[in-house]
Amino acid sequence: MDGFLSMGGYAAYVWSSYGAAAVVLVGLLVLSLTGLRRVERTLATLEAAKPRRRRELTAGSPPTGAPVVETSAGGVP
Repeated sequence: MDGFLSMGGYAAYVWSSYGAAAVVLVGLLVLSLTGLRRVERTLATLEAAKPRRRRELTAGSPPTGAPVVETSAGGVP
């Protein structure tokens, strides 16, 4: 076990490299989560400030609020 921990005499370099990599990875995680939360707050603010768009009509669908007229097979209401 001592041989593994001493890393053949290079323990200071190896373990400090592992520590530096761990610090960088944790820092990236924290920055990513902070940025994600900031963008989510910005998006929520923008969505709340902007009025909702009405759904676009597809071919054959009546506009919202318009009466639906049933037609018979001949096309006459």
